Amino acid sequence: MTSSAPAAVLWDMDGTLVDTEPYWMAAETPLVERFGGTWSHEQALGMVGLALEDSARLLQNAGVPWGVDEIIAHLTDEVLRQVAVTGVPFRPGARELLADLRRSGVKTALVTMSMRRMALSVVELIDFSAFDVVVAGDDVERPKPYPDPYLQAAEALGVDIRDAVVIEDSPNGLRSAITSGAVALGVPLMVPLEGVGAHALWPSLEGRSTTDLRALHAAHALTTEIR
Repeated sequence: MTSSAPAAVLWDMDGTLVDTEPYWMAAETPLVERFGGTWSHEQALGMVGLALEDSARLLQNAGVPWGVDEIIAHLTDEVLRQVAVTGVPFRPGARELLADLRRSGVKTALVTMSMRRMALSVVELIDFSAFDVVVAGDDVERPKPYPDPYLQAAEALGVDIRDAVVIEDSPNGLRSAITSGAVALGVPLMVPLEGVGAHALWPSLEGRSTTDLRALHAAHALTTEIR
């Protein structure tokens, strides 16, 4: 591992960088209801952090008679429409931390199970050059909770995954990060993260800086190396 770790910070998108989870939920409910089904808040929470293909299958089970790709395209269009109207709904402290990482020369990647066209649309709305690499759901064969998305991002950045910190808001995302060998930071939003195995849980990114992430990595890098 390098002495300047973290060499990279890998960000989840929905619920971590931006607070778009309510947009997904707002798209799911009318879709199910259109075909005579019901969709509870608990069911919506169960979709947080899932691969879109898995989410689409759950919606099929709830009565949506479309194919997986059609469901994904519809949900993505609906969420993008809301983002276009409201702008990028950053989570507290996320934009500031991301900008500080860029000023500090730390590489960054966006690693999301949303479709690439959605990820790029969000990135394009950020008013500075935010990411060196984008890895999206349609870029990987095995989604989170497999480690593949984060390993792919680290390889694209040219860094050892053990030199990276991952920021996540979902259990599936944290499992992906932990299994990859990165230092895993959980910042919960919709669902609790206790007991998943994150190296640290922060209630918010507000007031956090590159210095905090360096301290986090230094405190937990040995643990990940032993694993």
